[in-house]
Amino acid sequence: MTIARPASTLRGLLLLALLGPCPAAAQAQAQRQPPSAPTAASVAQALATITGEDIRRRVGVIAADSMRGRMTPSPELEETAAWIASEFRAFGLEPAGDAGGFLQRFSLRTLVLDPAGSTATVGGSELRFGRDVAPAFAYVLPNGRREGPLWVVSGTASAAWPEGLSLKGAHVLLVPPVRADVGTPAVIALIRAVLAAEPLGIWIANDRPDRDWAYAANTELRRQHVQVGDLDTLAVLSVRDQVLAPILAAAGMDLGDLRARAGAPVRWDDARRLVVSLDARVNTVSDASAPNVVGILRGSDPVLRDEFVVYSAHMDHIGVGDPVAGDSINNGADDDASGTSTVVELAQAFSSLPVRPRRSIIFLTVSGEEEGLWGSSWFTTHPPVPIERMVADLNIDMVGRNWPDTIVAIGREHSDLGATLAQVNARHPELGMTAIDDPWPAERFYQRSDHYNFARRGVPILFFFSGTHEDYHRPSDEVARIDAEKTARIGKLLFLLGLEVADRTVRPQWDPASRASIVGR
Repeated sequence: MTIARPASTLRGLLLLALLGPCPAAAQAQAQRQPPSAPTAASVAQALATITGEDIRRRVGVIAADSMRGRMTPSPELEETAAWIASEFRAFGLEPAGDAGGFLQRFSLRTLVLDPAGSTATVGGSELRFGRDVAPAFAYVLPNGRREGPLWVVSGTASAAWPEGLSLKGAHVLLVPPVRADVGTPAVIALIRAVLAAEPLGIWIANDRPDRDWAYAANTELRRQHVQVGDLDTLAVLSVRDQVLAPILAAAGMDLGDLRARAGAPVRWDDARRLVVSLDARVNTVSDASAPNVVGILRGSDPVLRDEFVVYSAHMDHIGVGDPVAGDSINNGADDDASGTSTVVELAQAFSSLPVRPRRSIIFLTVSGEEEGLWGSSWFTTHPPVPIERMVADLNIDMVGRNWPDTIVAIGREHSDLGATLAQVNARHPELGMTAIDDPWPAERFYQRSDHYNFARRGVPILFFFSGTHEDYHRPSDEVARIDAEKTARIGKLLFLLGLEVADRTVRPQWDPASRASIVGR
């Protein structure tokens, strides 16, 4: 499926590309470069290593039928990681994984809730798992006791985060509109915003009839969940209106009135006089692990080499599924062998420079993205270098399809990386590749790939993405459908952008309002 581009945005960027940089801007750029910066000739030689032929070959390795869709975890994902590590080793990158190797591993413990051994109370009223409360979505319940006060959230229209509000040590009750699907973009966006504030737990009011509730609750109680390493996961639960209504009424709140606030600005009601206690018990079903692959190219500047530009992509996909036209392997050529191959190409190109960039560069491929951004969650909480020294994450996911001359750069408005990209893009019209703003804000792609874990922890990001298509998460996402020549031009644009960021004396800066809403500090 081809998605229409906003014409006004394209016209503006194309005009900028045709005009090129003004002399003053070019002079300022020259002043930013140290005497030992890579020469124009060496940059051109490095760019020449990024080719459509190489892209197609590498996508062919990662998305081959023999890789069986690279499920996390799986032997085929391990093969993919080992191959990427061998490429990094051949380029002379410094291993930055565990025990002096390129692989960074994280454990995956499969758990199931013990409903009989788990308890929950709100305002002193006991809630029974299955009858009154059940897990929501596929989030892992914390194993142990979590007790704290309650905040109540209603309304679906966007609103600024209340100044001074902290959810640390508190539970949050989210009240969607009457019979609202909690999977709608507005509700999901609110859940993600609350999750980012790291409360003890989120409770979602559920007004479904008895039969619907019983089916959903029993399904969730049987669901196996995955605990990623030692990451502290949040409880997300559904709780029935019939038990919530009298509890809230005793605190002077009307559940019906809260539900009727559909379309109203999000409102936070202080219900801290109601203490919520959750004591969830889980049983371990199995233990496994999965890999990330991490390599570093050390910078040349004695000071700036201790700061890092990150290129990231996810190497996993969704594995083998139901046959479609006789094919059951979800190869994931675009999602995200295209991005992973681009990271490998970039590693090769930067490694070929006779004079390295001033800052160091991390080349990262993660797993578990399709399952919930697992690998990037682990990497950003267990980084090989302090995360505050990572100046930017340039994330690459699904860049091999759709328009031949356009790449979407999500997150441009949140930091001056967007302006830097526009400048680099304008200087290189020969690439025939125009970077545009996110044309699908309602899809919330900003929260849906690995860059989000970097952004949440304070690292400015850009997310490069060509959009979904009719082969998304289907066996037809095959190597033959990849536009490798286009992907190579995107890789060249990303090389030039990363080189610019790596060589500038001043690191990228957040927009203050964006930092407040995304990072929260």
